[in-house]
Amino acid sequence: MTGILYFSSTGNSLFIAQKVQKEFGGEVKYIPNYLGNGSEYDKIFIVTPIYSYGAPTFICELFEKLDSSKEIIVIQNYGGMIGGADYLLLKYAKEAGLNIKAIYTMKMPENYTLNFSVPKFYLNSTLKKADKRIDKIISRIKSKDLPLPKKCKTREKKYLKNKANWHIIGERFSANEKCIKCKKCIEICPVNNISMQDGKIRFSDKCVACLGCYHRCPKKAIVYLNKNKKSRYINPKIDENLIGKDF
Repeated sequence: MTGILYFSSTGNSLFIAQKVQKEFGGEVKYIPNYLGNGSEYDKIFIVTPIYSYGAPTFICELFEKLDSSKEIIVIQNYGGMIGGADYLLLKYAKEAGLNIKAIYTMKMPENYTLNFSVPKFYLNSTLKKADKRIDKIISRIKSKDLPLPKKCKTREKKYLKNKANWHIIGERFSANEKCIKCKKCIEICPVNNISMQDGKIRFSDKCVACLGCYHRCPKKAIVYLNKNKKSRYINPKIDENLIGKDF
């Protein structure tokens, strides 16, 4: 059986994982909740966003436990620049002794929008091309066109510095007067960084910069540095209720 392991906070990776499942079958597993090591699968797909020219914390943790005998295909998606993140991921995978057969990258809408807003025309244009982009990758997989990134200059130092400071983002979040105390942010946080204390939403120091709480708050009540920005993003091609689920 094929295993499709994904991490998604606003639906971009989930969209890709669903497409992969439709073509190759198997089961989809949400990485933060996945306790296995991949040994139950014949082949593994890993679907992940690119964070700060590297990989989310959950991908690094997954690499440490995966069965090294299994063939793995990775599909990374990015909103800004790749910045050598594909080669850096390959480097970390090799250090973990993993059998990476291919790494694909594809552009998806940017969701790291704490300090800026993505123009709607650019967002819509990127979404419009998403189906063709993943279909092209699936076609390459089927035809055994399995690329691995060539050695290149990465931004590893910047990535590691940013990763070490991701916890600060959580400390800069707060919930304003629009909060209806629905506790959705608490439920969807993959690292249990959010809690209800004295009737108010509180953020701790374990944030991994996924921004799921920020984008998916139904009242847009979660703000960053007290800036009341209106723009939020959830991939419209997926059912939001499936984000973080296995199927």
